[in-house]
Amino acid sequence: MENFVTDINDLDLKKTYTYSDYILWKFKERVELIKGKIFKMSPAPNVSHQEISRNINRVLDHYFFDKSCKVFYAPLDVLLTDKKKSSEENEIYTVVQPDLCVICDLQKIADGKKCVGAPDLVIEILSPGNSKKEMDSKFDLYQEAGVLEYWLVYPEEKSINIFILKDNRYIGLKPVSEGQILTSHIFPELQADMDKIFI
Repeated sequence: MENFVTDINDLDLKKTYTYSDYILWKFKERVELIKGKIFKMSPAPNVSHQEISRNINRVLDHYFFDKSCKVFYAPLDVLLTDKKKSSEENEIYTVVQPDLCVICDLQKIADGKKCVGAPDLVIEILSPGNSKKEMDSKFDLYQEAGVLEYWLVYPEEKSINIFILKDNRYIGLKPVSEGQILTSHIFPELQADMDKIFI
């Protein structure tokens, strides 16, 4: 019989955990597992965060509607491994829930519950409680896992930074801001009017 954990306070936050532990957690708080360490996610996103997410999702849905790649939004568990290391699923130490992601290899979501492996495109929208984590930990995670393109959205500045993977390292492109058109690097026909993202 599986022993579910229903209170996060029953866990030792200094301990290293795996995905096998993660699936037994049934508490109210949403958490991510980053290299074996528990990170509490920010409280429910504010209205601005949700509006920006919806606006980006609208652009993605429209573009990918009749294509083989699929768009997903949080919460979706994304299990990541460092491409430089070999790791089996029961030894996965990182589970994140990106705000939005695009997955082209649908075998990665074969069980219909989670994505095992790097999405092609990941989008994270910053909020006061998650800025440092997204900028530091997740940047490194997505780079190590092989996410081809990473958008970091800054609601306050109304801008988006795009990072593309080249030779296993992220290269930052010029930030895109109000009055400009964002163009994806890996999906060149995917464009977004920034004035319709930050309304």
